[in-house]
Amino acid sequence: MYPLHLDVSGRRVLVAGGGPVAARRARDLADAGADVLVVAPALCEDLRDQLDRVTWEPREVEPADVADVWLVHTATGDPQADAAVAAAADALRIWCVRADDAQASAAWTPVVVRRDDVTVSLTTGADPRRAVALREALSRWLDSGAAPLRRRRSGPGRVTLVGGGPGEVDLLTLRGRRRLAEADVVVVDRLAPTAVLDDLDPEVEVVDVGKTPDHHPVPQEEINRIVVGHALAGRRVVRLKGGDPYVLGRGGEEVLACRAAGVQVEVVPGVTSAFAVPAAAGIPVTHRGLSRSVTVVSGHDEVDADALARIEGTLVFLMGVTMLPRISADLVRAGKPASTPVAVVENGWRATQRTTRGTLADIAGLAAARGVRSPAVIVVGAVAGMEEVTEGVPVAYRPHS
Repeated sequence: MYPLHLDVSGRRVLVAGGGPVAARRARDLADAGADVLVVAPALCEDLRDQLDRVTWEPREVEPADVADVWLVHTATGDPQADAAVAAAADALRIWCVRADDAQASAAWTPVVVRRDDVTVSLTTGADPRRAVALREALSRWLDSGAAPLRRRRSGPGRVTLVGGGPGEVDLLTLRGRRRLAEADVVVVDRLAPTAVLDDLDPEVEVVDVGKTPDHHPVPQEEINRIVVGHALAGRRVVRLKGGDPYVLGRGGEEVLACRAAGVQVEVVPGVTSAFAVPAAAGIPVTHRGLSRSVTVVSGHDEVDADALARIEGTLVFLMGVTMLPRISADLVRAGKPASTPVAVVENGWRATQRTTRGTLADIAGLAAARGVRSPAVIVVGAVAGMEEVTEGVPVAYRPHS
């Protein structure tokens, strides 16, 4: 066999048959941009759902149907009909894939793994289950970030904002990990899962723009300029952030900067620390009978204590350690009961994770006495008073019996 990938965009392809196999062939061809002609007396439901993308002639297929097509797929369920169409195609030197008889076919459809602009196809002869197993293994390899996905030829640049989650590499999404494997430049935050950088191609440029409380060595406008500049130079850029880019992560500002410069931009969501860090400490942000809603607030800025005090659900403050004394005092002053439980979780999902629990009345003093520092997530509400967990050990939340 001679493996070959075909550009079928705009070219007519005949699919003979109306069953599930024909439906899969028609769908793949339509996805590739082919002008798909389906000839069959009736169609299965999956193929009927594709009538907006294929042309259907409701009749039995005839050998003459192969004229003026570039490729033929037969899946009629009738070996004699398939053989007749294949013979007509062969006489006109048109490639024909027979679903009924691989040995008699002149061409074969491989199993395929697609990831963006990477397509891997393979065949194992008369052992399709083996091919499927190999496809699954290839899929895992590509998604793991271990595959060498970086381009070796120049091309258009792009930017991908990747949410890295609360810090552990294995909380990255598969798509985020794959985008990192494709990157030429990674612009990284302090709270991102920086351990993943050790797995990148040595030629990848890493730009550290990490911020700490009250210390921003690289202003946001300069970060925007760096990201856009590399993309305009034809590089694939990953902006690796902690948590989720769109949850108090200034992802919207960076997307707008890319769009203003005409740069292709994509956002890969991440596991937000607003929910994941409390979960690591055994605190669900919602719980039946305790809280039916959750409000995420930036603790770095002025807060509307009067509005927040009226909220019955859970309050989660990000970047609020420095402002904790003021936040707790303002909430009590606005009418929130001083006995409201509060939990401050430092370094969620890391080996140094630690939880400090108290109430609005005493949490500021407790946190100061224990030397609580950022990064930390502050949880205010009844859920913060749920069962204690072993400090320093991230755990999965187990509901009460």
